[in-house]
Amino acid sequence: MRTAPTILHLDMDAFFASVEQASKPSLRGKAVIVGGLGPRGVVATCSYEARVFGVHSAMPMAQARRLAPNAAYLVPRFGFYRTISEQVMGLLRALSPLVEPLSLDEAFVDLEAGGAAWDEESARLTGVKLRADIRAVTGLTGSVGLAASKMLAKIASEQAKPDGLVLIQPGTERALLGPMPVRTLPGVGPATGDHLRRAGITTVEEIAEAGEDELVRLLGKAHGHALYAMALARDDRPVVAERETKSVSVEDTYDVDIHDRLRVGLEVQRLADRCVRRLRGAGLSGRTIVLKVRRYDFSTLTRSETLRGPTDDPAVVREAAARLLESVDTTGGVRLLGVGVSGLADYTQEDLFAQAAGERAEGPAEDVADETVREEVEPVERRWAAGHDVRHAEYGHGWVQGSGLGRVTVRFETPDSEPGRVRTFRIDDPALEPADPLPLVERRPELQGRPELQD
Repeated sequence: MRTAPTILHLDMDAFFASVEQASKPSLRGKAVIVGGLGPRGVVATCSYEARVFGVHSAMPMAQARRLAPNAAYLVPRFGFYRTISEQVMGLLRALSPLVEPLSLDEAFVDLEAGGAAWDEESARLTGVKLRADIRAVTGLTGSVGLAASKMLAKIASEQAKPDGLVLIQPGTERALLGPMPVRTLPGVGPATGDHLRRAGITTVEEIAEAGEDELVRLLGKAHGHALYAMALARDDRPVVAERETKSVSVEDTYDVDIHDRLRVGLEVQRLADRCVRRLRGAGLSGRTIVLKVRRYDFSTLTRSETLRGPTDDPAVVREAAARLLESVDTTGGVRLLGVGVSGLADYTQEDLFAQAAGERAEGPAEDVADETVREEVEPVERRWAAGHDVRHAEYGHGWVQGSGLGRVTVRFETPDSEPGRVRTFRIDDPALEPADPLPLVERRPELQGRPELQD
């Protein structure tokens, strides 16, 4: 086990909400909540200003609205968040070949493997420089933890939040961990935490004092051994570079349960097409088709079918998904549907089209089905999602504050402008159209010559 604090954990601060605040000057310093805005929506993330009211991620959106009725509620812009994430991950990869992303806004880095750090001083300097580079490239803040292991580095970054850096010095780990609650350790969720609490164990120090044999008796051999080692600050898990994508999938949650069997089938067909578009966009194909159905009572069923070889043919995926749906009872209603493809490869097997029940990929039946899906799913009126970008022929770039009753309200501002003015238009105003997000930070002359700080 290494002793130098050369494992870095980066966690961007309130990432989605921070991106929205950086993009929209009128929201800076305000409570911002990002997530699904429908009756069953949940909070994806929220700004620190919103957390003061008790709002947190994974909270039902209805509850968040009760706690913070005056906050800005926005629909996520995942494509834009992914773009910003790629900029941040590019900075991490410039430090080391061993970067392990955990999500769009979080990753481990083995600084020693890249020669970026080898002792306490060099690790701290690297962390300071990384935070400055992230701010220069994205305008956002990230919290950095540095330690001799992944577990401790993550704990350090949590202590550093928001917008800070914490380095755990070698030799201080046991003293630091001792008074912390058991839920601090990886793998201790609510159920394990309750089990330990009933046994009188509430802190990490009490885990260590209980001893390995007692933990094995309480939690089983594998979990007991692992938890005891972590309580002693032992964590030998290596930083693992990005693994190849194992599957591609899409899913939708519906505000109102779908009861009509025909509508369920059409939704599955639409999801299959979306999944194939994502598959082709990644230059991949796959041989196992997976259907996911969450029913009205929250029971979740998955069905899969493995083909003779990999495909990226939409007709094949649609037919397989339809066959899988035949074995699922949707009586009572469906609240979520998903279609995925796994067993990925970077080639296709052309004769798989024969596996589709009837060669209808180019026939009129498919055209009719597509038209029906559009009629079922897409509203007649143009939809304007709160927080998404628009452009007006006269007023320029802005974002949707809200829409309804045939009207859409837009605030016209850009990342580098003053807070902008609000105007309201008819929802079908021909001068108003969706737009791509603007960069949070303009490319500046002082970044020239540093390719890691450029797109």
